[in-house]
Amino acid sequence: MIEKIAHKLTRKPKLVAAIAVLMLIPSLMGYAATRINYDILSYLPQDLPSSQGEQLLEDPFQMAATSMLIVEGMPAGYTNRLIQDIKAVPGVSSAVWISNLVGIQIPVEMIPADFREMFFSGQATMMLIQYDHPGASDETMEAIRQVRSVCNERCFLAGFSVVIKDTRDVMDGELPIFVGLAVLLALLAMGVTLESTVLPFVYLASIGMAVVYNFGSNVFLGQISYITKAIAAVLQLGVTMDYSIFLYHRYEEERERYDDKRDAMAQAVIAAFRSLSGSSLTTIAGFLALCFMRLTLGRDIGIVMAKGVVLGVATVILVLPSLVLIFDKQIGKHKHKTLIPSFDKVNEFIIRYRVPLVVLTALLFFPATYAQRHADIYYKLDESLPRDLPSIVSNEKLKEDFDMATSHFLVLRDDLSAADMGEIEGQLEEISGITSVVSFHKMLGTGIPDFFIPEDIQNMLRQEGWQLMMVNSSYAPATDEVSAQLDAMNDILHRYDPAAMITGEGAMYRDLIDTSAVDFQVTNYISIAAIFLIIAFVFRSISIPAVLVATIELAIFINQGCCYFLGTEIPFIAPTIIGCVQLGATVDYAILMTSRFQEELKKGLSREEAIRIAAASSDGSIVTSALVLFCATLGVSFVSSIDLIGAICVMLSRGALISALVSIFLMPAILLVCEPLFQKTSYRWKTPEPAPALSGSEKEMLPAAETKTLPASEEAPLPASSAKETPAEVVFTGKEPVSTRTK
Repeated sequence: MIEKIAHKLTRKPKLVAAIAVLMLIPSLMGYAATRINYDILSYLPQDLPSSQGEQLLEDPFQMAATSMLIVEGMPAGYTNRLIQDIKAVPGVSSAVWISNLVGIQIPVEMIPADFREMFFSGQATMMLIQYDHPGASDETMEAIRQVRSVCNERCFLAGFSVVIKDTRDVMDGELPIFVGLAVLLALLAMGVTLESTVLPFVYLASIGMAVVYNFGSNVFLGQISYITKAIAAVLQLGVTMDYSIFLYHRYEEERERYDDKRDAMAQAVIAAFRSLSGSSLTTIAGFLALCFMRLTLGRDIGIVMAKGVVLGVATVILVLPSLVLIFDKQIGKHKHKTLIPSFDKVNEFIIRYRVPLVVLTALLFFPATYAQRHADIYYKLDESLPRDLPSIVSNEKLKEDFDMATSHFLVLRDDLSAADMGEIEGQLEEISGITSVVSFHKMLGTGIPDFFIPEDIQNMLRQEGWQLMMVNSSYAPATDEVSAQLDAMNDILHRYDPAAMITGEGAMYRDLIDTSAVDFQVTNYISIAAIFLIIAFVFRSISIPAVLVATIELAIFINQGCCYFLGTEIPFIAPTIIGCVQLGATVDYAILMTSRFQEELKKGLSREEAIRIAAASSDGSIVTSALVLFCATLGVSFVSSIDLIGAICVMLSRGALISALVSIFLMPAILLVCEPLFQKTSYRWKTPEPAPALSGSEKEMLPAAETKTLPASEEAPLPASSAKETPAEVVFTGKEPVSTRTK
């Protein structure tokens, strides 16, 4: 089947290219229709109490999206007019200020102390704003924009939804710069490592189509996270560039065997399909491991990136050959020498000192593992944002002026007695760090008659058999203090109402911490196991996958441990993403060298000579692959003002370099020392593969001189002096052609 497809693709390259371009239209439409989710907390498992409580806040309370507006140094008349303007904004369901409760004409000194302390602080006053739609919805984002438009410079809008709005604005402004810089730096890297000036542009055209296809097909998911949006295109560029390089290298090999370049490309496509369909499995397995996270953000990233690799391979097989054939003359015309240095002397040093290098590799595990486990991690998402964003400034002012770093929302049954509610409120106020408690019962306790409380205030605090309490804390979310506070609050609530739930930033961040800790272990083990099995199947060995995976895991530990030695905090999601992506994307470096090592051993060469050839033939490909991934991701880290994105990309770029260095400088020594073990624990480790039979389609593409009928006794061997040779059959699925027969 692939032979027929390859033959037809290479006969009409312009038609294939035109179809590929036309397919961009529905892809762009799908991209435009895919919603971007900026609320990471929405990816928490829905069976957690904090998530269930958040659902109740949305319906029936409509409190999931709540903002706090601080008005500083303005008269009460201005604030009262402002609240009316805010209520008129589409998407705002209610706005609560002290005037809603007691009237603007009552002096501040006569307002009950609990409410006076909550709504007033010095020359500043605060109002609560609720929205009709969930906190991260497009409607709420537009409502926040309009609320800001009716406020003056003495107003500060705070809250989690406002942080999401600013995150969205920053991302929308920086994403085009991300992609543009990644493309520019990738071109620079390929210009240094490839032998043609035109070829990098052809590669980027092919990969660019694959990226658009990938983002367009995300429409079936409904939405993707902003983290996925930020890193997917850049990561797909860096990871799948190798496949394009492999196809072209194979095409150049076949050009020397075929008179017609179309036949040469068809054979290159056949070889590339056989090789890349296996090679991409390790990368796909690394991404799919993310799908096993309980935090469904991992599934979001994993599906998008695994799909991107599949589409990248498909584009290399189906589209890139046509582009290469169309621009073949220009590619050949603008060739130059590459700047990749020779590693011959380095390899001689490695072979000579292989035992000390293996000992060094083993010793490196100790500091690397320690540093990886002790790297500081942060979970509070607004810590990754620029400190001068309006939402961050407002949140800081809310904390300083009103001592409100966190707001807990407590959902209880509405049929609790007044005595029970009084005891709950009293015990909550005694918890360390609690600054205020607001509830319907507490309002009545201030002397305000039930019938005097406006209906919209009652609806805000009592709905469908539930009542809502708002408990403000001076402790910041995602801290040990808030965690202890939540434990104490749960103990109190569940004595009176076992069904009570606590939600809000504090509770959801605590669940995020607990969930992420488990996810990191689970996804790490799954990715290791999946890639281990793939390598074991390909090499038919138990020891080889153990050695290769352990070596790349060392590179991962070093990468994550750098954060400990540099004293930098990393976002909670980074270790999970790096653990799976770096293993899946860079284990191919080790596979490439191992497969070539095995090939040379099968030819009867000694271990030293085999590893010398394997290292020399692999080093250039590893450098090119790692340099492209390094440059593509590093550019994002320079531009991104969101540390969550920048930190992930820094670790991805650093991981590519570390994996390349480990593969180039340590892997040859490890393979050389472990070769006797491989021989004992691998099936047919050194046994030459039988010469493959050619299919009918492959015979048709050969020159006539090679397809003549031979006597039965002469069919097996091929003439050694033939000007054109039978295409070599790929034995191992790696990122460089590896064959049983060479020219």
